[in-house]
Amino acid sequence: MEKTFKDIKIPSETFAITYPLMESFYTIQGEGQFQGHAAYFLRLGGCDVGCHWCDVKESWPIDTHPQVTIHQMLEDIKNTPTQIVVITGGEPLMHNLDPLTEVLQAAGYRTHIETSGVGEFTGYWDWICFSPKKFKKPNSEIFPKVDELKLVVFHPSDIEWVQQFVSQMPTNCKLLVQPEWSKRDDISPILVDFVKNNPQWNISIQTHKYLQIP
Repeated sequence: MEKTFKDIKIPSETFAITYPLMESFYTIQGEGQFQGHAAYFLRLGGCDVGCHWCDVKESWPIDTHPQVTIHQMLEDIKNTPTQIVVITGGEPLMHNLDPLTEVLQAAGYRTHIETSGVGEFTGYWDWICFSPKKFKKPNSEIFPKVDELKLVVFHPSDIEWVQQFVSQMPTNCKLLVQPEWSKRDDISPILVDFVKNNPQWNISIQTHKYLQIP
C-alpha cells in the first residue's frame, strides 16, 4: 500500500519510521531569516556537539525521548495551518532525515533545518540554516547547500572565527550574527558596530524569548 501526496508515492512502511522526538510545537519562528513566520517545530533528541551555553541541554541524550512515527508527526502537524516545518535539535543531522523530509515535502510543507552541520548531510530541504560551533568541526558537504549562515556569538572572538566559512558559502547565502541570550547585553553593542562596518551581515535576535513564547 502506498500513500500519495502531490503525485509522489511513498511506501507505507516509510510512515512507520520513528525518530526520538523531544518536543513538537506550533509557534512563531523567533530568529534568523524567517523570524516572524508561523512554523511548526520538531525538536529531535541527540546532540554530540556540546555547547556549554546551550539552552536545551535536555535534548542532548538520544535515548531518553519517545520514539514517534513519521505518521504521528504528520498527523499532529496537519492539525495546524502551518506551511513551514522546522527540524531542529539537539543536532538533527545525527539522524537520517531523508524519509521524514520526503514525507513532509510530499504533504506540501516547506522543510527547514537548523544545524551545526556536523555528521552526514541528509534530508530534502527548502531552507538550510547552518550555525557552526567551535566545539565540533562541521562536515563541508553542507557548505554549497547553505541558505543561511547564522553565528551565535558568545564571545567577540567568535566573529573572527566564523569568517573562515564565509568564502565557502553560496553567493546568495544570508549572513547573520546573533547574540547568545545570556550575553546579549554585552554582545549586542559589539554586533551593532560589526554590522555597521560589514553591512553584508545582518543581526538576528531571539525574538521568541522577548515575546515569551516557545
